[in-house]
Amino acid sequence: MKYLFLFFSLSLIVNNSFAQIDKEPLPAIDADVIQLKSSNTLIGKVVDIQNNKGLEAASVQLFAHITDSVTHQTKDSLIAAMLTKANGDFHFTNIPGFKNIRLKISSVGFSNYDHIFPYENGNVDQPVQKDLGNIVMSRQNEKLQGITIVAERPALKMGIDKKIFDVDKSLTSKGGTAIDIMKNIPSVSVDVDGNIELRNSSPTIFIDGRPTILTLDQIASDDIERIEIITNPSAKYDASSTGGIINIILKKNKRHGLNGIVSVSGGIPEDYSGNANLNLRQGKFNFFVSGHYSYSNNDSRSRSFRQNKNNGIVEDYFNQHSLNNRVRRFSSIRGGVDFFMDNRNTFTLSQGFVDGRFGNNEDQDQEYMTIENELEKTGLRTSDSHFEFKRNNSQLLYTHKFPKDGEKLDASVNVNYGNVSDYSSILNSFYNPDGTLQGEVNKVENSGANNNNQVTTKIDFVNPLGEDKKLEAGVRSYFNNYESYFNSFSVNNQVETKLPLSNNYKYSESVQAAYITYTGKLKSIGYQAGLRGEYSKFTGTLIDSARKFGYEYPSSIKNIWDALFPSLYLSKKLNETDEIQLNYSRRIRRPDFWQLNPFIDINDPLNIQQGNPQLQPEFTNSLEFNYSKTFKDNSNFLGVIYYRNTRGDITRYSDTISQAQFQQLQNAAVDPNAILNTFINSQSVNRIGVELTLQQKLGKNFDVTPSVNLGYRKVNAKQKDLDLSNEGFNWSSKLTANYKITAGNEASVFDKLGFQLTADYHSPRVIPQGKRLERFDADFAMRKDLLKDKASLTFSINDLFNSQRYGVIYDTKDFYQETYSRRLVRSFRLTFSYKFGNNEFSLFKKNNGNNDTEND
Repeated sequence: MKYLFLFFSLSLIVNNSFAQIDKEPLPAIDADVIQLKSSNTLIGKVVDIQNNKGLEAASVQLFAHITDSVTHQTKDSLIAAMLTKANGDFHFTNIPGFKNIRLKISSVGFSNYDHIFPYENGNVDQPVQKDLGNIVMSRQNEKLQGITIVAERPALKMGIDKKIFDVDKSLTSKGGTAIDIMKNIPSVSVDVDGNIELRNSSPTIFIDGRPTILTLDQIASDDIERIEIITNPSAKYDASSTGGIINIILKKNKRHGLNGIVSVSGGIPEDYSGNANLNLRQGKFNFFVSGHYSYSNNDSRSRSFRQNKNNGIVEDYFNQHSLNNRVRRFSSIRGGVDFFMDNRNTFTLSQGFVDGRFGNNEDQDQEYMTIENELEKTGLRTSDSHFEFKRNNSQLLYTHKFPKDGEKLDASVNVNYGNVSDYSSILNSFYNPDGTLQGEVNKVENSGANNNNQVTTKIDFVNPLGEDKKLEAGVRSYFNNYESYFNSFSVNNQVETKLPLSNNYKYSESVQAAYITYTGKLKSIGYQAGLRGEYSKFTGTLIDSARKFGYEYPSSIKNIWDALFPSLYLSKKLNETDEIQLNYSRRIRRPDFWQLNPFIDINDPLNIQQGNPQLQPEFTNSLEFNYSKTFKDNSNFLGVIYYRNTRGDITRYSDTISQAQFQQLQNAAVDPNAILNTFINSQSVNRIGVELTLQQKLGKNFDVTPSVNLGYRKVNAKQKDLDLSNEGFNWSSKLTANYKITAGNEASVFDKLGFQLTADYHSPRVIPQGKRLERFDADFAMRKDLLKDKASLTFSINDLFNSQRYGVIYDTKDFYQETYSRRLVRSFRLTFSYKFGNNEFSLFKKNNGNNDTEND
């Protein structure tokens, strides 16, 4: 009911926007326009200075303003012309891509308008869509008021406030998932389980700027257009983005006619996928649909070496080796429509469906050794598990562009919903050194299911107040309801005994937020000041025991600071190529359900997991200094010094299980020396670092992007009487190199043959009770463009040197443990992609050149 109320409220807001913004309807655009084939658009409105009403039948002419390469003289070439509508509207489509455009407007009784403005956006793959707003025409002999037209800034790949990663140029991720892409982005690292870190912190993952219930390995790389990396978000963004934001932008273009791309890939070990993206733009409508299917069958390995201690003295040893065979089937479809109601108003409705079926078969071999390194017993643990899920996403977006250039309102409703079911069967057996069975075989059967529903509504407003001034404001409402059932039974002689591992729970989470930012300029220093307020509440219930846990922030008015998140950005251009920036923000990281839930996970009987319902959110103050330099060859350097202070950092903590816990879990064959992994709030964590990234072009066909991140981390943490404080230096480096052969002879097999090499190194890094070990991996790919660049063939090798493994060491007075894991072994993949398009394709036939649907 409350979701319906939210949707109804948003509808009222949108309807009020219509009623208050446009006093007159904008007619369909069906004038005779001289057009050339392209996908660029230009819109505007001609108004009378005296009454601000639209001028009908004003002559609008569009010229290409070109500089002759020989004489260096400029000349104009007419490319389109039309008369304005009854309300003064004009609309040009299919404009060729010129650097500068001249616009001439004339009307009887009015002074002529003549203006030259830039018309490029810095990205040849994206159409230019420019709104000139209201163009004011003065009566003859009257002075025309000043009009400011702001040119669009080029879309840089590496900016002072964010990095934008073009996925199409990542050859090594073709046919893979979003995880394969993340491995190639500076500042981003991926661990053995596919978890993402940005500068050694966990970032917030968005899809198209909105929350998602998908994991990164559930998103096909071929569905992604670009990825935005924001290391220190302003007050405009969710306050929970303590570790930064990674925003995944999915493919959807608005080029006229029918166009699309299809790809198929196959690899060793078993890895097959197919992907298709289709787009149809005609008249007021833009239809888009994409589909993906993938299948993989591969092995992952891990091993652990442990010394069990008593007050620091080693008593015995334990070794474990695991082999996990994983089979994954994944399919998705996403589609929608953009409705361009007129020059100012656009609606987008989209729907996505995701279906996944995963299977895992794992064998764990265990060795129990005495202090003399003599074999005491062995263990064998086999498990068979199946996991199925359905994820769905529905979106309704609305954009209104005001007549003033840059002023707009965006409103959206985003709904994520889905369910999961899983089943696993675990067998535990122990053997004497001579191979005879020791005791009985323990069997545990688990089954579970859950439902998850998220609703996010947003309204954002942008109002430029002058050349260097801008006001932004918005509100956001987020609700998340989750319900899960999990039952665990010990099976002995076909008799089932319910284990305390069984866990039935539900929780609700809500965040209500509002923000305001103001951008201005004080002499030569630009600034942006913002403040965000958020009220959050989390309520979890263990259904079987009625036990409740959670948090509320702020819990009272005296804790109002827990709900306020300011940000301040200062920037100064030193010259045309150099810029510096200093920024500050305060953020929050709220514990997720798995960190709060007291449920015990025994998938690994020697390393069990449990949440901590006493966890509280952590608060981070972030400070960054950035220096950016652009070189003449479009190379770019970005240097960053950053500092983060986190109060109450959510930190992983490990200890051996207590005797009481062992007695509860003995029917599940948990080892008495098992390690219990949970979470605590540390007192503070301080991080300071330097990040250097260079994007360097070496000639026409070769470019390299090296980056290095140097960091120092100090953890202040205590648990009961234990001091878990630790500190240390770490560094990481990443390199991406691209080379393309341009032989100039399309018949040559080497012409348009591209190569890419990526390499990634991470030094050891301290954690509260030990350190993460160093790791290195490299990927290689080569691509051949075919059929006049309509098709491509890509061959890639992931983990070129078969070196990608992850390790961690825990060293406490009770145990010392080294663990190594490999998620995948070296793999080979071949991908074929084909692009197609027809700008003249028409779904709706024209009727004597005057069809209301063909008005774009």
